[in-house]
Amino acid sequence: MGGLRPENPPFTALADLAVQIGARVEWLGPARADVGGVTGVELRAQGVRRGDLFAALPGARAHGAEFARAAVDAGAAGVLTDDAGVAMIAGRLESVDVSLPVLVHPEPRRVLGEVSATIYGHPSEHMQVIGITGTSGKTTTSYLVESGLAAAGHTIGLVGTIETRVDGHRVPSALTTPEAPQLHALFAAMRERGIDTVVMEVSSHALALGRVDGVRFAIGAFTNLSQDHLDFHKDFDDYFNAKSRLFADDSAVCARRAVICTDDRWGIRMADIARQAHPGDPDAVETVSTRTAADWTAAATSASDSGTQMFTLTGPDGTPRTATLRLPGHYNVANAALAAAICCAAGADVGAALAGIAAVDVPGRVERVERGQDFLAVVDYAHKPAALEAVIATLRGQTKGRIAVVVGAGGDRDRGKRPLMGEAGARGADLLVVTDDNPRTEDPAAIRAQVLAGAEAVPDGERGEIREVGDRGEAIAAAVRWARAGDVVLVAGKGHESGQEVHGVKHPFDDREVLAEAIARIVPEDRAHGGNA
Repeated sequence: MGGLRPENPPFTALADLAVQIGARVEWLGPARADVGGVTGVELRAQGVRRGDLFAALPGARAHGAEFARAAVDAGAAGVLTDDAGVAMIAGRLESVDVSLPVLVHPEPRRVLGEVSATIYGHPSEHMQVIGITGTSGKTTTSYLVESGLAAAGHTIGLVGTIETRVDGHRVPSALTTPEAPQLHALFAAMRERGIDTVVMEVSSHALALGRVDGVRFAIGAFTNLSQDHLDFHKDFDDYFNAKSRLFADDSAVCARRAVICTDDRWGIRMADIARQAHPGDPDAVETVSTRTAADWTAAATSASDSGTQMFTLTGPDGTPRTATLRLPGHYNVANAALAAAICCAAGADVGAALAGIAAVDVPGRVERVERGQDFLAVVDYAHKPAALEAVIATLRGQTKGRIAVVVGAGGDRDRGKRPLMGEAGARGADLLVVTDDNPRTEDPAAIRAQVLAGAEAVPDGERGEIREVGDRGEAIAAAVRWARAGDVVLVAGKGHESGQEVHGVKHPFDDREVLAEAIARIVPEDRAHGGNA
C-alpha cells in the first residue's frame, strides 16, 4: 500500500473513541486530565507515525504489544489492545518516561475496522464503494467496472490484486484487500483527491478476518465459487459463508445493493441470501447470467481469430445491446456482463459503460506475449483448477494447433487443489510441463509430485504428454522449443506477479518477461514473422 494516507486527517478524541467501542482507558505512566487524541491508526510498529493509535493485537505467532516500545518511540499517541497486551506493554515501558493512554478492549481486532473508519472520518460513507468477491474473475471484473464507470464520467479508485490506483496514480498491492487501518487511510486519501467511486476486490480472507470491517459498501458483487483457499477455510461451506458476509442481513458489511452472477449454484444461493437481506426492496438485488434467465443476460457470443468477442447483453429494460470485449473466453463474457450490470447499478449509462468495457486489457489475464513468433504465447493467472480448465478450453476454441501448458502450484497453500491442477492440465493440454510456482517454505519437488500425481491419474488416452521441469525458466523454454507454427504456449499460475518466493526470499521472476526472452532466444529468425501471435 506504500503507507498512503490523507494529507489532512481529522483529529479523533480517544475519550470519545473509547466510549464508541466500549473500551476502558488505562494509563502507562502518570495520568493526564485530557486523554488526548489521534490522527491515524497503524497495526505495524514500524509503520507508526507521530499522532497514531497503535493497534497492538494478539496474533498467531506474537502479540503486537511486544513491539509497543518501537511504536512509542515513533510517536504513538495511544494504544489499542487487550488485557494481556496492556500487561506486556507495561513491562516493556517501565524504564521509559512516558504518559500513554491505552484503550483496553476484550476483542480489539473485532473493533479495529470501526476504529479505523472513525479515525479517518468514515470515508467510505462519502464515496460509492463497490466490493467484488468470488473465486475467479474479481480482478478482471474490477478492471472492466473501472473502465466502464470512467467512460461514464466517474472519478475512480481501484483496489485490487495487481495494483491500487488513486486518481491515476499506481500503488502496488501487498494483499488483495489491505488491513483495516491501511484500507480506511487509503479511502480517506482517495476522498481528498476527488474520487467519487471505489472499485475493490474483496477476498474471503478479508471478509473472515475483518479487514473490510467499517466499510459501507454501496454495491456488492459476486462472480462465482470454485475450490481455493481450503488451507484457510475448513471446508467449502465455510469458504462460501465468508463470501456471503458481503450480502447477508446479519453482517455489518452487508452491501446496500447486490449484483450477482448466477451461472453456478453458489451464485443462485448467494442471490437468495441477498434477497433475504432486502425483503422490502426487490430492486436491491440484480442477477446476471450467460446460461439461464436473469435480470441481465448475455447470449449470442461470437469470437474473432484475435480473441475479441461480441455478445448481446439484455438488461432489465428488455433492450438487447451489442457488447464488445477484447478478452477471450466464455467466462470473460460473464465477467463483462456482470461489470455492465454493476456500472448501471452505480448510476452509469449502459451505453457509456459498454464502450469503456470494450477497451480493457487486464495485466496477467490471458495476456499475450508477442515477439513476432508464429504461435500464440499467453500468460494467465489461473492458479485454481476451474480457472486453469477454463483458460485452456478458451485457447482450445481459438486454435487448430496444439497446446502446451506450463504450470505448478504454490507452497504453504491449499494442498487439495494440487492434483486437481495436474488433472486439469493433463486433460486439456497436448503437452503439460509441471514446474515450480512459488514454493515458499515447502520442498518444491514434493509440490510437483502432488501435481504430477493428478496428471498421471488421467488415463493414457485422455491426456497429453507430461514432463517435469523444476526450474520455471527452463520449463517455459521447453514449451517454446516444443511449439510449432499455429500452436499455443500457455504459462499459467503467476500472471502479473513479478517474483518467485523460495524460502522467504522473493526472487525477480516475471512469466511475461521470461516467456518473451525464451521466444527471442529459441525461435529461429525465419519463423519470427508475425504468424498468428
